[in-house]
Amino acid sequence: MKIYRIHSGILLEKDGQYRIHHADWDEFVNDDQLFQKCNELFPTLPVYEDSINGHVLAPIGNQEVWASGVTYFQSKIGREEEAKAAGGSDFYARVYVAERPELFFKATAARVVGHGANIRIRKDSVWDVPEPELTLLVTSNGKIVGYTVGDDVSSRSIEGENPLYLPQAKTYDASAALGPCILVSESSLPTSTQIRLEIKRDGSLVFTGQTDLAQLKRKPQDLVDFLCRETSFPYGVFLMTGTGIVPGSDFTLNVGDEVSIEIDGIGRLTNIVEQK
Repeated sequence: MKIYRIHSGILLEKDGQYRIHHADWDEFVNDDQLFQKCNELFPTLPVYEDSINGHVLAPIGNQEVWASGVTYFQSKIGREEEAKAAGGSDFYARVYVAERPELFFKATAARVVGHGANIRIRKDSVWDVPEPELTLLVTSNGKIVGYTVGDDVSSRSIEGENPLYLPQAKTYDASAALGPCILVSESSLPTSTQIRLEIKRDGSLVFTGQTDLAQLKRKPQDLVDFLCRETSFPYGVFLMTGTGIVPGSDFTLNVGDEVSIEIDGIGRLTNIVEQK
């Protein structure tokens, strides 16, 4: 079952059929029994016959977006490389093996864009990358009830200058993308689930990479448990689980690039890079 957020309500999709539900987004998704609710509601809802193209919004209401760092070995290597000159590379090696994960605030809903919208790179950054991440939908009780595609757009030049600059490297307008939908499942995603990244420039492919959830060092529920230890989320929360696809130091995003991230079972999130 997939859930889309559109201007006129909530779309439920099952086996290629769409049903429309006029309900409050925050109340609807913040439900520990979301999968069961969707299955029970689906046959009772009106059929949605219009095209969803152009109508899909980021699947977020009043939820915050948080993120995890250094959860893949490739991310550890990449972060060590970017922070070496600043003397902070050891921090990333240590957090990779520590019990406590790196967790940080990423965005409010106002700074999140959806499928087809523009993501941004900073004008005061010279090295910028997308970070394709499986993103968890977590209820206010700390239960994982859904999955979506996330892009944790980041300035590696700012973070690499000093790890204390992480908030500026990560949190700014249109620095996060979510979508196109939420996959609601009663079981965890298999470790064979593939995450793929493609970046096109002037219509030509300039970067491609892929990984799978088997490379994720930490269990998603462990990340959630640490996040919810001392912090409450009345509307639920989205948690990005880290990236295992890290472009090299010879690559940076350009204005106009098309970034596409696809995760098995969920779908494809595509955005265009802009700069104010």
